[in-house]
Amino acid sequence: MVRIAVLVSGGGTNLQALLDSEKRGENPYGKIVLVISGNKKAYALQRAKNAGVETMVIRRKDYQDTEGYDKAMLKALKEHGIEEIILAGFLNILSSEIINAYPQRIINVHPSLIPSFCGKGYYGLKVHEAALRYGVKVTGATVHYVNEIPDGGQIIYQKAVEVKDGDTPEILQRRVMEQAEWILLPKAAAMVAEKIEKEKNNADR
Repeated sequence: MVRIAVLVSGGGTNLQALLDSEKRGENPYGKIVLVISGNKKAYALQRAKNAGVETMVIRRKDYQDTEGYDKAMLKALKEHGIEEIILAGFLNILSSEIINAYPQRIINVHPSLIPSFCGKGYYGLKVHEAALRYGVKVTGATVHYVNEIPDGGQIIYQKAVEVKDGDTPEILQRRVMEQAEWILLPKAAAMVAEKIEKEKNNADR
């Protein structure tokens, strides 16, 4: 089984979607074995504990510089034998050192149809506020590989979601989660795990 770490910062609704999908047997090649949070109060940590998954808190502010934080993060990932990383509402930007250690093995979900409403500063409700302010009729979610450009990696999956009259950012956020994020992220997690497993099998031959 491909060992997966999920990085979180908040409530963990996408983490829950991943855990539920795994429980349904939809990721036969992968298993979530570690959840790392950048926020010790994140409810996502409780979701992980409820599912029997090990948790860690690694906060950027606990380290004097980015280098120290990166080393701590990489150490945790390597010690747990992590092969795939999923960013599920993780608000810290990963360094090139971490990204280069996991090429094409880190994925992120973003609540818009990239390249719209993405990049630095676009996260959470801010994305949906921007979509409504601009007046788009269709929004959605994107799962992509992570590179050094925020939301700039190769797109894996996208799904469109209708914007309705009277939508608030909160209502739109919920619809995008239910109709796109919670579907696409588990699907992409399973696809990447299968790809890694096949690479390992080919290397063993």
